Amino acid sequence: MTHVEDELTDQPACWTRVAGEVPRYADALPGPGERVAVVGCGTSYFMAQAAAALREGAGHGETDAFAASEFPHGRAYDRVVALTRSGTTTEVVALLARLRGHTRTSAVTADPRTPVVETADQVVVLDYADERSVVQTRFATTALTLFRAHLGLHTGAVVTDARTALAEPLPQGLVDCRQFTFLGRGWTVGLANEAALKMREASLSWTEAYPAMEYRHGPISIATGSTVTWMLGDAPDGLARQVTDTGARWVPGELDPLAELVRAQRLAVAVAAARGLDPDRPRHLTRSVVLHP
Repeated sequence: MTHVEDELTDQPACWTRVAGEVPRYADALPGPGERVAVVGCGTSYFMAQAAAALREGAGHGETDAFAASEFPHGRAYDRVVALTRSGTTTEVVALLARLRGHTRTSAVTADPRTPVVETADQVVVLDYADERSVVQTRFATTALTLFRAHLGLHTGAVVTDARTALAEPLPQGLVDCRQFTFLGRGWTVGLANEAALKMREASLSWTEAYPAMEYRHGPISIATGSTVTWMLGDAPDGLARQVTDTGARWVPGELDPLAELVRAQRLAVAVAAARGLDPDRPRHLTRSVVLHP
């Protein structure tokens, strides 16, 4: 078993644990009414997208998401929350250092011995969700579960769905497909982006992601009998029929969207295995991106 297989299997336990720890981290997480930006890089950026949409959708206040390198310094926020597994990513560390003393900052990380612990005003350490694989799975979803639980949006049903996603066989024939598209709506657009990234990283697959309604505005033109379109969450009326009419495979989002992401993680590992690739060591990637002048 690869590290990523072991780590993605551990997600239900991580989610249950972090949901129980939310009161402990209340001061480090945004309160109702705060104007907030959530930032990250790669997988953490996509989790930031999902967290921001969830928080604003729940009525807790205006919430934006940015890649750490693209943070708009001309805007005023009550708090900036950085998601960073390693705590060493160049863009995140630089942003927190620049904001120090001007804007309240929080960091959610897996390692208590990294620069963000000293740079952020407040820190949430999810060390039990850290990973050996370069490919992120359980840290990202555990960080997002922290937000969902803080907003009152996490239930035991989510964990049950995750166990189902781990136990049930993947739909037949997906491993042999040549192109994968993931779709989302609202907070699940970030999950769709992350599912696509997992497929690219682990299996070097041709993969795309879109807001569900945007898929009809051009991208559906690539759909054929050898492609898959996978919905995370509820699909717009009529979209499934339009996709199947092209001959493409349609995978509905039947579980909680975060559990659907677990299914997509499993598919990425399965495709990697079928292609003789090591999903723990994606091509050209490292666990943390640290740029030196």
